[in-house]
Amino acid sequence: MQTMKHIQLLILGIGNILWADEGFGVRCVEALDAGWQFGDDVKLMDGGTQGLYLLPYIEDARRLIVFDAVDYDKQPGEMVVAHDDDVPRFMGAKKMSLHQTGFQEVLACAALAGKLPESMTLIGVQPEQLEDYGGSLRDVVKARIPDALEIALAHAARWGIAFAPRVSPQGVDSGALGMSSYEAGRPSEEQACRYGDERFFAASTEQ
Repeated sequence: MQTMKHIQLLILGIGNILWADEGFGVRCVEALDAGWQFGDDVKLMDGGTQGLYLLPYIEDARRLIVFDAVDYDKQPGEMVVAHDDDVPRFMGAKKMSLHQTGFQEVLACAALAGKLPESMTLIGVQPEQLEDYGGSLRDVVKARIPDALEIALAHAARWGIAFAPRVSPQGVDSGALGMSSYEAGRPSEEQACRYGDERFFAASTEQ
């Protein structure tokens, strides 16, 4: 028998902010939390690259919205919205990093246990640049954050989830990894390695 879900809606951002457009999902959740407030039965979560550690939260959620950067072989910044059974299929279309494999495993485990959310929505964007360690979102990807939030809020409203704009927006940039601080504090290319040494990668491939 399926147990009662305690979370009416889990809004999850996954990805790695240290690799440029890979951070899209996390930045979406930050922006949503900064501008909107929800009831106690809604959980906003920076899922990062946690993989199977996210399983208990997925199993405890009635509905799920996931923000992520996913390679669909489309134009940079183009968005795709997938639902329910299409979510794992779209996330596995072309692996960009280990976090996507890990999240597919999370969904598979929840399905085997009969504890998948009854509704799932993936709000994905086509990245422009991933091979930039320490880089932030490219402009074409960053510009899609408001659109992604609008889609998420429309789904929440359709499901009868209560939310309201924050009277005073929260300061998501208070820490060093907040987007403004993160971008402002980045060293120059001369001071920091961003892409790696092509000679090393070439030698590694030949062995």
